[in-house]
Amino acid sequence: QVQLVESGGGLVQPGGSLRLSCAASGSIFRVNYMGWYRQAPGKERVLVAIINSGGSTNYLHSVKGRFTISRDNAENTVYLQMNSLKPEDTTVYYCNAAIESWSVAEMDYWGKGTLVTVSS
Repeated sequence: QVQLVESGGGLVQPGGSLRLSCAASGSIFRVNYMGWYRQAPGKERVLVAIINSGGSTNYLHSVKGRFTISRDNAENTVYLQMNSLKPEDTTVYYCNAAIESWSVAEMDYWGKGTLVTVSS
């Protein structure tokens, strides 16, 4: 059984910063790519940032230069450092990872989401 648990969401003023964390746990053999998505009410879930096992990254255009994704392979944890936050960044953020367990080939896993609210 593999689980992703997010933390770090909350309320922040415009221009402020937050750091999201997502830890994968369970019978993990290998974690391949890890990423963060966000989904506003009534809209599709969109990729915010992604990082592969080698450290290569890719970002949604609107967050480039403000958000940084990183990972700790030893801890199977991915982070999203969000700086210069804007009200339009307000929404629920979801962690996603492609994980091979000891009994199951690679599967996509999702966290339950963490709410980020940017407001004065």
